[in-house]
Amino acid sequence: MTPTRLAAVLAAALALTIPAHAQTLPEVLHQMDAASTRFHTAEADFRWDLYERVVRQTTTQNGSIYFEKTGAATQMGAKINPPYAKFLEYKNGTLRLFDPGADHLTILHAGANQQQYESFLTLGFGGSGTALAKSWNITLQGKETLNDGSGPVDTVKLDLVPKDPKVLENVTHITIWVDLKRGVSLKQQFFLPSEDQKTATYTHIRYNQKVNTGPYAIKTNKKTTIDNR
Repeated sequence: MTPTRLAAVLAAALALTIPAHAQTLPEVLHQMDAASTRFHTAEADFRWDLYERVVRQTTTQNGSIYFEKTGAATQMGAKINPPYAKFLEYKNGTLRLFDPGADHLTILHAGANQQQYESFLTLGFGGSGTALAKSWNITLQGKETLNDGSGPVDTVKLDLVPKDPKVLENVTHITIWVDLKRGVSLKQQFFLPSEDQKTATYTHIRYNQKVNTGPYAIKTNKKTTIDNR
């Protein structure tokens, strides 16, 4: 192969590794705004891995979760499978956590902190880029292809630092991998001041399909103890 031909081949190979258009952060946020208008529901299987630095151990929880958006309001329900069985529900500014083993229900009222609650709730699930930028300082960290259980999906990787000092006391930053077409997050990684880390991965995402909320229902009884905060 002549030097000229070799140079041409190398140039062509290099061109294949360079994105045709490198997105800017404003472009990504604009795409999230557009995806937010199309988003109605999402249901997915999840895996939550909590790494505790002190004991150097990882606890894994599996289950399913759904998000349902009506106007500006978002409702969420999650079901954690045994042996860590729990149910979570967020609706109308109230977060409910039910432990069926202990038959105990904790109710948290967002109140003045509703924006904080929902800034976590919609991290890559139907939230707009405009809303995201109000609560977080955002750094675009490029593109990455993940597998959502059905095949490869192109995502953008965003690193988020809380603007609210109170939130910063609980989480130093969060990295999310967002599918801009559907406005859903395939992966989230939370970094805590304690140096613990929580990683959430979402697979088999059912997008804009009717959600059967029955399996997520919190079922209490007369013996259920309640902690109302």
